[in-house]
Amino acid sequence: MPSYALNFYSPIVEAQLRSNRKTATIRLGDKSRKYQKGMIIAVLVGARFSPRQHVFDAVIDKVEVKTISELSPNEIEHDNPEIRHTEELCRFLGQLYNRDVTEDDTITLIRFSAIKPSYGF
Repeated sequence: MPSYALNFYSPIVEAQLRSNRKTATIRLGDKSRKYQKGMIIAVLVGARFSPRQHVFDAVIDKVEVKTISELSPNEIEHDNPEIRHTEELCRFLGQLYNRDVTEDDTITLIRFSAIKPSYGF
């Protein structure tokens, strides 16, 4: 059982995760000490301070710390398939974190792959 989790609060994200359209998360700040390549994590969905639903376990493929301005459109799309530009991402993260977010803010890009259950040999 994983001892770390990636929590997602929006119900829209659950569908993106299940359909494999969301394969990364962008978090404000440097989270590289908490999340590291090769870790097995639980991916959860649910409101803050409420019960969460386990979506799947995943392995962290890559952890990169950079500024928002350094993100490629492809990296942004892996986090949110509806967003491609840094300006849109700043607005989106600002709503999530309830503060102003600029392209100079440090973020951690966490790429992950779902671990599919194996049935038999």
